[in-house]
Formats: sequence, structure tokens, C-alpha cells
Amino acid sequence: MSKPGVYETRKKDGTVYFRSSLTRKGKHISLGSFDNEGDAHKAYVEACVLLEDKTIQIIDYSDENILSFDKWVCIINFRDNGMYISTPIYILKKMFNYYISPTEILKFDADELFYYSSHKIMKRGGHYFVADYGLQLNIRNRYGIRSYAVEGRDYVFLNGDILDFRSANLQVNNRFIGVTKEIHKGKTVYRARIHIKGNYIIGDYPNDITAAIAYNKAADILNIRGVKKNYARNDIADIEESEYWLIYKEVKISKAVRTYRIE
Repeated sequence: MSKPGVYETRKKDGTVYFRSSLTRKGKHISLGSFDNEGDAHKAYVEACVLLEDKTIQIIDYSDENILSFDKWVCIINFRDNGMYISTPIYILKKMFNYYISPTEILKFDADELFYYSSHKIMKRGGHYFVADYGLQLNIRNRYGIRSYAVEGRDYVFLNGDILDFRSANLQVNNRFIGVTKEIHKGKTVYRARIHIKGNYIIGDYPNDITAAIAYNKAADILNIRGVKKNYARNDIADIEESEYWLIYKEVKISKAVRTYRIE
């Protein structure tokens, strides 16, 4: 007879393994798969203890625990907040923590909960990604930060915490390719630049959308003039297509770009 919370099953090749799970408050919670019945039962017991003992916290997790760290967080959040979420999220007032590890904690606004409860964050090369529609999306892109943006110039974490993605903490200065926010002659301008053989100034503009459209227009001009470079274009979702093309038609491009010749 199987131990409580343990179910024997088989892989396609006939190999036996054991699943562990429990049910609380009408919610069936899978605890993982294990090679032997003993470990599966330990996981069940450990989860039961977590649900009953509110003195145990997320930071108490260690490598000696049989449950995965993600499952540990999920169960404690369910215990404290009454909501089971399959990703390692702990809900707080108006925000939530997303645990990469016991000490690596991303912070998000509450209105992001729906997205991250169904998108697991992965870490690679110091960057955080989610799988979205079959693609790996850098989570910074969700906040208007380009993949190769430079922290401190293109975006700033106002409180110095690079793991805090709450809107009040994240200031995005330059969200478009080739556009930087600068102070010129005492005024704030959005300067557009494009790289040919070195950086060329396209012009200074009153807002980042106009500057981004100027960059796109400059790229088109250079390609028409024979520059064999596949310039990425700015995708501008903030305005209607008709307004885009009106700005595109009227926006001024520097003479250096308009008259560029391939030597």
C-alpha cells in the first residue's frame, strides 16, 4: 500500500517512479516526481509541515529540503495568501516578489501578477527571460528597455536596486533605437543618431517618438542611397499609422545623412 500523498506510476519505457501531491482547501497541488517512494513521501510530509507551521519562511529553505525551491515558495504563498500560483511568487501589498533563489528576488507591481503567474522567469548570462509565444523574451523589453540599452544612460533603477522592476522605480530615458534624451543649450531634446562609418547626427527633436521616426526615415534614405546595412527600425505602437506617416513625411533629416555618398 502506498504511503500518504504518494502515487506509483510508470514512464513510457516501463520505468517505475513516484509522484507526490496533496489537496488543501479544494486545491490539488503536485509536489513533484521522485525515483523512490521514500523521497516522494518526504516531500508530502514536508509540504504538510509548511502548510501548518507559519513560523517557517521562504528564507529557511536549504539544499537539505526534498521539495524544490520553487515549490517551497508556491506552498508558503498558498499558506499565507490563500492563492496557489505555479511560479515562485509571494504576494505582498500592492506588489509581489518573484524568487529566483532565496536571495535573488525580483520585485513587480501587483498588476503584473497575471503575466508572471503564467510565465516562468529564467536567468541566462545575467539577464532574465520568459518564454512567450515560442520566443525567449528579455523581461526588460516589457518595460520599454531595448535589449542592448545601457543602464544609467538609457534606463535607471531609481533606488539602486536592479532587481526592482516596479514602475515607480524604473525610469526609461531612451526606449527607441538611435534615440537619446539629452540637454542641449539648456533644453531637453531627443537626439537621433545613426551609424554608418561612425555616428551621424540625424537631428534634435521635441519628443522621442518624432526622433524614432526620424531614425527610421534616415535608415530608409541611407538604404536607398546604397548603404548595405540592415538597420533595425523602431516599432512605434503609441500612435496611429496615419499619424506615423504624417510625421515621417514632415520630419527633417540632417544634410549629412540626406546627401551621404558611398566612397
